Amino acid sequence: MTIEYRIQAFVQLGDAIRKGLSDQENDFEEIIIKAKEHNPWFAPRFTRIALQSIADLLTEDKLNTWVKNYSDDYFKESDLRVGVIMAGNIPLVGFHDFLSVLISGKVFKGKLSSQDEFLLPFLADKLIIIAPDFQSKIIFVSHLLKDFDAVIATGSNNSARYFDYYFGKYPHIIRRNRNSIAVITGDETKEQMEKLADDVFLYFGLGCRSISKVFVPKGYDITLILDAFQHYAYLHEHTKYFNNYEYNKSIFLLNKVLHLDNGFCLLTQNDTYASPVSVLYYEEYDQLEGLEQRLMMEKEQVQCIVGGDKVNIEHENFGNSQYPALSEYADNVDIMSFLGSLV
Repeated sequence: MTIEYRIQAFVQLGDAIRKGLSDQENDFEEIIIKAKEHNPWFAPRFTRIALQSIADLLTEDKLNTWVKNYSDDYFKESDLRVGVIMAGNIPLVGFHDFLSVLISGKVFKGKLSSQDEFLLPFLADKLIIIAPDFQSKIIFVSHLLKDFDAVIATGSNNSARYFDYYFGKYPHIIRRNRNSIAVITGDETKEQMEKLADDVFLYFGLGCRSISKVFVPKGYDITLILDAFQHYAYLHEHTKYFNNYEYNKSIFLLNKVLHLDNGFCLLTQNDTYASPVSVLYYEEYDQLEGLEQRLMMEKEQVQCIVGGDKVNIEHENFGNSQYPALSEYADNVDIMSFLGSLV
């Protein structure tokens, strides 16, 4: 398969996703419901958003622009097998790895998360119907213990130690826990604050690009944040999410932790980055420049920063954290350069 053939196949997959999402009486709707029945965190509205965001990436213009950043040698057909151990925290979180391995011309050997067993094989089947030559390039396995040449693994800090032990002798990318944060300066519009809610609550806040903490200037009226989140009040209808909310609320009340509560989200001051489901941490800062210097020093802990025009370090606009471009790699590790280096 040429690189042009591979790109066209994924463009057609994007078209198939768009068509499938527009027709709710088809196999797309069936797989969305099946994924939710298997994992209640995969709410259909969020799975549809994940599928739509993938379709938005799979255009001829975006794919061509992406691959043109690399040498043609990176895309030579190869029998090298890349083992990919996938997370399952949000729907189709491993799709970018799947896409990258196949676009590079390598063999994708995927170990699915038990939390997300159906969605990616479903798309893989669609891709093979479009381009049957991919049949020999896509393998799903229950255990990744042998017959691979390189590894891409995503997991917690604990599982990363296990991955290091077992896969350290192979060329590898091993991803660990990271969190995403927002920087508020006080000049945000109502629309920007409402878009921040997307960054916080899409996928119930379970993604590494989900905002788990906001930094606000000293004296900022913190209630403005919770007021802007009201269009996500429907989350209290989701049993697992609301159970987390009630549990964390009871812990705060029991331990007399100061917090604000809007009925589905708890906002509390905390110095750390990683907040529990239904909780958003905040921290005050004195000077924006000092905060930016701190964030640059702690960049290994941060996946994504969201902010407005006054933020001077690399960041996403409000509402964009869950929609990374093809060239925005998890943990800022360029997968395509890694794949291109394999011989």
